[in-house]
Amino acid sequence: MLYREQIDKSRIPAHIAIIMDGNGRWAKQRGEKRSFGHQVGAETVHVIAEEAARLGVKYLTLYTFSTENWNRPVDEVAALMSLLMDSIEEETFMKNNISFRIIGDINKLPAEVLSRLNQCIKHTSTNTGMCLTLALSYSSKWEITDAIKQIATEINEGKLAIEDITDNTISTHLSTSYMPDPDLLIRTGGEIRLSNYLLWQCAYSELYFCETFWPDFREEEFSKAIYDYQQRERRFGKTSEQI
Repeated sequence: MLYREQIDKSRIPAHIAIIMDGNGRWAKQRGEKRSFGHQVGAETVHVIAEEAARLGVKYLTLYTFSTENWNRPVDEVAALMSLLMDSIEEETFMKNNISFRIIGDINKLPAEVLSRLNQCIKHTSTNTGMCLTLALSYSSKWEITDAIKQIATEINEGKLAIEDITDNTISTHLSTSYMPDPDLLIRTGGEIRLSNYLLWQCAYSELYFCETFWPDFREEEFSKAIYDYQQRERRFGKTSEQI
């Protein structure tokens, strides 16, 4: 069964979020350094981004580097930052009409990395197709804490009343406020957890976990996740009869 041929092109998730896991383990199985897994994983990003754009996905958000990842060995972090700069290929974005964004505590990023990312954001800002967002130096706890600080500041300045705070107030103060919540969250690599990723936004997302390591995750695996999503009934707290 080829899932690429089975998926319903009229019901593609508008927003897909991915936890790209397994680069290091994939490399270790091959007797390579973890950095090699990250290099191949970066190639997978381009493959999946192009496939998502082709299918009509509107938003693709990739968990690239968490706030906790800063605690990894210094040489691995340095290699990841270098790879991040080298793997940003504007040609891919322009060819596929993809706009580029980043979310996270980006002030922690090295200046040269942030400059390169901002350059890509600027150059792709007029593209009207899919929006590809990288979550860098990101965690949901950081994001929600930052949103609360913004809201508290507005209350102190008299711009917002406590009784007017709703869940939408929080959503509009998150770094993802420019896009809808994910319809589908995919995690590769066999782990079954969210790892501090888009916790507020994924309250009603469909979750898909697979054993495939990210470097081996290609178009057919991506289509399989979408096909699985399309077999589910999304009720958002309602009964089947109410849908």
